[in-house]
Amino acid sequence: MMAGEEPVQKKEKESNNPWITGGPMGSRSCVLQFRCSALSKPPITPPGDVLHMTYKTYQAETKLLAAVLNAHGLREVPQDFTDFNLLWTGVHPKPQVLRALSSHQRVNHFPRSYELTRKDRLYKNIEKMQHAKGAKHFDFIPQTFVMPGDFRELTTCHYRTRGPWIVKPVASSRGRGIYIVNSPDEVPLEESVVVAKYIENPLLVSGHKCDLRLYVAVTSYDPLIVYLYEEGLVRLATVKYDPNRKHLWNPCMHLCNYSINKHHSDYIKSEDPEAEDVGHKWTLSALLRHLKSLNLDTALLMQRIEEVVIKSLLATAPSIIAACKLFVPSIVNCFELYGFDILIDSELKPWLLEVNLSPSLGCDSPLDTRLKSALLVDLLTLVGLPAVDPVVRPQTRPHRPATADRRDLTTSRRVQSADSLPNVKHHSRPIHSAPVHSLSSEEVRMVRYAKAQFERRGGFIRIFPAAESWKRYSPYLDPVTGIPSVPPGNSWSVPPSHNNNLQLHQQLFPECVKYLPAVISSERLCRYERALSKGHRTSLDDNRLSTDSDLPTQLDAKVLKQEVGKCLQDGFKLSKIQTRQAFGQYLQCVLGRMSGHRGKSKMRIDDGDSELILRFLQRACHNLRTAYHVKAPNRSLIGKDRVAIVAKNLSDFLYLYNRETESLPTPADTSNFVPNRLFMLFLQVAKESDLEQILVMNTQLHKCAQVLLGHCGSPSALKLHSQGLLQSISRPCGPYDKASFAECDCNKKSLPQMIGGTKDTSRSNLKVSRAL
Repeated sequence: MMAGEEPVQKKEKESNNPWITGGPMGSRSCVLQFRCSALSKPPITPPGDVLHMTYKTYQAETKLLAAVLNAHGLREVPQDFTDFNLLWTGVHPKPQVLRALSSHQRVNHFPRSYELTRKDRLYKNIEKMQHAKGAKHFDFIPQTFVMPGDFRELTTCHYRTRGPWIVKPVASSRGRGIYIVNSPDEVPLEESVVVAKYIENPLLVSGHKCDLRLYVAVTSYDPLIVYLYEEGLVRLATVKYDPNRKHLWNPCMHLCNYSINKHHSDYIKSEDPEAEDVGHKWTLSALLRHLKSLNLDTALLMQRIEEVVIKSLLATAPSIIAACKLFVPSIVNCFELYGFDILIDSELKPWLLEVNLSPSLGCDSPLDTRLKSALLVDLLTLVGLPAVDPVVRPQTRPHRPATADRRDLTTSRRVQSADSLPNVKHHSRPIHSAPVHSLSSEEVRMVRYAKAQFERRGGFIRIFPAAESWKRYSPYLDPVTGIPSVPPGNSWSVPPSHNNNLQLHQQLFPECVKYLPAVISSERLCRYERALSKGHRTSLDDNRLSTDSDLPTQLDAKVLKQEVGKCLQDGFKLSKIQTRQAFGQYLQCVLGRMSGHRGKSKMRIDDGDSELILRFLQRACHNLRTAYHVKAPNRSLIGKDRVAIVAKNLSDFLYLYNRETESLPTPADTSNFVPNRLFMLFLQVAKESDLEQILVMNTQLHKCAQVLLGHCGSPSALKLHSQGLLQSISRPCGPYDKASFAECDCNKKSLPQMIGGTKDTSRSNLKVSRAL
């Protein structure tokens, strides 16, 4: 065969199908090619549909993911199915799940990734590297203490340096439970929290504090292969920054979390997907261009950010590598998308705040949809989902015992070996390789795997290995194993193995062994600064197809409400799931009014009304299965700042409440309940007043108020916490007036008055109804 003949032939075959890459359909290296265009115009015969490819999800935010996968022909299967191609989970997969993976299957987490994503473990791992390699090399995390064990050290440090501290739960997300204190005396000692030094000189954008959400993909830990997405999000605080400590109580000034600031009435959400520097959420490239216009060194900033990402992974890698050797059959089974939250100070020094295990893929704005759709399709293409029928799949070698030597990188990797993948692109900085005849067959496959992955990287930028990475980071790696040096006392020992990191660097960058650039290349900087050019530009809801083709697309809310009401009058009732769904959606409407800029209702909620909501939450939170404590905003906060914090508490309550509702089993006998198809149609179009009237009617007719906030667990917990909050709603409410409902005038007793149990009778029913 003449040199170059086979790659040309394969390229011609691939060009006939734009939805696959790596080789023709049926080849061992053929993987799916994901594209944003499929969201608006799905392919007629996608390979995923032809091959009956499937995916599973578990406790994860899946709206965007499901839209992308379904558009490419993949179909979701139940949890008990073992024949699937992709498992996407919001929690750590169990060891037995990982051990059962076949070579064609992918899961979106590595074992023990919490070593990086739990705030206490992240700090302890970095602290070990500071002791082993020098604090100056790992000084990118604020001084941190883990409570309650480090309370004495915190007190000593506070009286030496003073200053405010930021308190965070060790394993929370979405900004839950974060607040700032002035003294260690304000830190709770009855729960596990981390207390970090507050950075008081943040970089400001138009007077507002900001932080970065960066997306990092890790496709292998040994060898370590790390990609940073070229675009990220910049989240700005709603209230302008004031260094005066009397404003420390205002989270909307000092915290940049979107989940906190989005509830503020002054929050600006851009409705233009092309606008990257409008409102309180920017893109990374827009921020870099802004800083460059101020003559700031953006190349040095991005180099420092890359260093923070890589060193964080190096500090936590030993435990993850050891777990992979124990539980994961193949190097290609697992991948990870981390969300790095980074704060930049006024000296352009990046500080690592935390790392998120499952960064949000929610699309609350057109900019979110555009960026995250591009991110997700590039991620799925990067990891290489083999074009394999999950039922009629290739035979794979069985999993070896955990004690076996795991150096053989060909184990269960037949589909992903990329033996026949040609170099279909020519880059300005070509990747040269040393002669492959000096390598073992396993090392050859490892190098080809890395190269094939690099060719389909899309918007991802590989930062490790890179031309300068070996010289820069090899001092932190063991010279024999190539794994980050494990400080004494680490219980996760790593057995000696071949130095895969060194081999991969030598093969990819033989000309750069003695070369150490001062800063990142101009090509990489250009990619960080260029505007986002792809991504889905319309709301995902615009593409939703109705599954009820026999029904009119424009449903009459009044007619549907009357039909549900008629069912209730005829003796049917709402099931527990239906009742909680309606109540959750009702509270979501209230949340929209609290945020001010959301929804169509013009009825805004003021300070007095927000206190009623806060009182309700303080009682209702005890009925959740998951422990959740409402922290009332400081009395120094007034007006819309205070309403925003109460709204954040309501949002967190709703998140947990809805998750518990989703976990409830479907009733076996539905003959006594309102038909679910009718009820779900009603929920799609129901207004706040419609939901309130239906819930009031169901409660009055069937005396089932405890279902609204009933504990999903044992009945004893409900009995314990229902005396104050639910007592008034459990009492008979008088006869139900059918005529008034038919006229849509069910206002005898408002739902918020019933569930609130307030003794303040001076407020009119109308006032309370407006409040909740």
